[in-house]
Amino acid sequence: MEQRGTLYLCATPIGNLEDITLRALRVLREVDLIAAEDTRHTRKLLSHYDIHTPLTSYHEHNRQKKGEYLLNLLAAGKKIALVSDAGMPGISDPGTELVASALENNQKVVPVPGPSAGITALVVSGLPAGAFAFEGFLPAARKARRDKLAALSREPRTLIFYEAPHRLTATLIDFREIIGNRLMVAARELTKQHEEVVRGTVDEVLEHFRGKEPRGEFCLVLAGATGERLEVAETIQVSLEPAEHVARLEAEGAGRKEAIREVARIHGLPRREVYQAVVSKKQTK
Repeated sequence: MEQRGTLYLCATPIGNLEDITLRALRVLREVDLIAAEDTRHTRKLLSHYDIHTPLTSYHEHNRQKKGEYLLNLLAAGKKIALVSDAGMPGISDPGTELVASALENNQKVVPVPGPSAGITALVVSGLPAGAFAFEGFLPAARKARRDKLAALSREPRTLIFYEAPHRLTATLIDFREIIGNRLMVAARELTKQHEEVVRGTVDEVLEHFRGKEPRGEFCLVLAGATGERLEVAETIQVSLEPAEHVARLEAEGAGRKEAIREVARIHGLPRREVYQAVVSKKQTK
């Protein structure tokens, strides 16, 4: 008879180590192996709860080779717990691929739910939570990030993003330029000693972090584009004259061609017309 293993998807604390379920602790003790995004990080959690289950790494850079190894163990009937550094595995990490492969091979997959940074930020934001869209990390490249935001500019649901501290300012500027000055929340270090939740408009949050160095990974919760908010966002995007808008984007690091293309898209103008406006403004100085 063919053996059938079990892959447990164990949520781990996003900060405070007390935010783990009794069930998750039992599973982590009873499985044959724990596959962790970062074994050093997970070892601190296991040590805190006196758990001595063997550990192995499973992350973006070894997912193919290690994934095959884990699937072979499941095929041999082993029980494996998959954990990320924080929150629910499979969200913005390669766990999704392992789950899909396990199911394709008729292995049992069991969720062990718990904390999620995105949901935690959403419920504390005060923004509508009845319908939302989780977008994870935006592209690191500026053009790709702005294109993604342009595609989301009319999304009526509350939007949730993850962002790294060194990209926070650039992302907030893109929010303002592409989506508009909506209400939002920037949450960092959730459930930790230095937890911070900054509420306000995009401009207000941007101003806050211009005066304070961003640290720790962020959850950004942005109001959806419904009714009056959509009208305000569209007004803000076209409030500058095309030549002034190009100059502003260039000051923020965009190349001339990229800035002209972006302004033409936002203002609904031919690129040549925007280019001529830039040249005319330069000649009048």
